[in-house]
Amino acid sequence: MNDKINVEVAYALPDKQKLIDFQVAKGTNALEAVKLSGITQFFPEITSSELHLGIFSQHVEPDQVLQEGDRVEIYRPLLADPKEVRKRRAAEMAAKREQQKRARQKI
Repeated sequence: MNDKINVEVAYALPDKQKLIDFQVAKGTNALEAVKLSGITQFFPEITSSELHLGIFSQHVEPDQVLQEGDRVEIYRPLLADPKEVRKRRAAEMAAKREQQKRARQKI
């Protein structure tokens, strides 16, 4: 009777990534798997406080119990809020359209 399951822990930076495949005891949660994986040896900037985790691109809480074959993904903080980027881009486009409209009216 096997009381272990196969899981992966993944983390990526723009220029490098690491995927660690290993076994954990049944009942292990996502945060425990991150700690057990030893991934912080490769990426010391990873700390267990405020980790954002997912399993196959779906956000999960750190206490999510893992299933056979799960891949725990460690997400980096966003450099820019996508909503704010879209707002700024829309404002820039509106200003550009207004400028073009004024230029046409002068002709």
